[in-house]
Amino acid sequence: MVNRMASTPRVPPQIDDLGDRLFSFFPPIVNIEHNQWNFLQGNWSEILVRNAKTHTEVWIPRGYLGEFSKVDEPVMILGLKREIEYKSGSVWPYVRRVLPMPSSSTVARGSPEEQPARKPASVVADAIAMLRSSGSGTESGLGKMIGIALLIGIAITVIGIAVLRLRSTGGTVEYRAVVQADLGFSTQSDYFDIVRKLGKPEKDHWKSDAGERQYRALHYPKNDLIVILMGADRESAHYIGAKDGQWRNIHTVEMPGGQKTDSILRTLKRF
Repeated sequence: MVNRMASTPRVPPQIDDLGDRLFSFFPPIVNIEHNQWNFLQGNWSEILVRNAKTHTEVWIPRGYLGEFSKVDEPVMILGLKREIEYKSGSVWPYVRRVLPMPSSSTVARGSPEEQPARKPASVVADAIAMLRSSGSGTESGLGKMIGIALLIGIAITVIGIAVLRLRSTGGTVEYRAVVQADLGFSTQSDYFDIVRKLGKPEKDHWKSDAGERQYRALHYPKNDLIVILMGADRESAHYIGAKDGQWRNIHTVEMPGGQKTDSILRTLKRF
């Protein structure tokens, strides 16, 4: 008799059902060498995991979590939607910084401000002259023409890239990493929730708005982060968003009435 029963596909487990089983993140969390973890607990917005070797405990927002692999040998893999790093007791989006390498001419002759800009025609003429001076009498005319065309094409490409860079950056290239991620806080989060997750702030400032509102700014310079709380008094102040060191909004939340806190944060002057 032919068995007509279809094999049931293997369903990956859910994070809340793991129990004591070990798993690994992919990609691994930056700044943590050992990549084996235990699930401890979770809520609607984040989970708490413990490193099996170092016993480091980390809260990870659920927004970063992907799915488990269907194959759990030799170890179960939990995918991450983006690469994250561990620092100051929390996880943050990992930004790979790319630094431009100076050209040999820049190193030898100094900065661009010290040298006059060369015209495109001058660069092309130099390329042609260099080829002519290096050529031998036995080279064919066709080979020279091909070489000249290649040099002209390279020179025009370099000049075009330089012009576009100057127009877009004003002559300098600057890279800045800005946190653009859910910090895992809501309007229900108070001072103690924030300290539990981020640690004690280096600075703690208060600002009164005509006696109706109290604002509290918790400064974390190492993370380029300023957490803002608002309330009628210190006891009732709750989280409304976060800014970076340049006082730009990097995270807002929705208040009970449906209003976003973005407008409040934008009108709030630095204190």
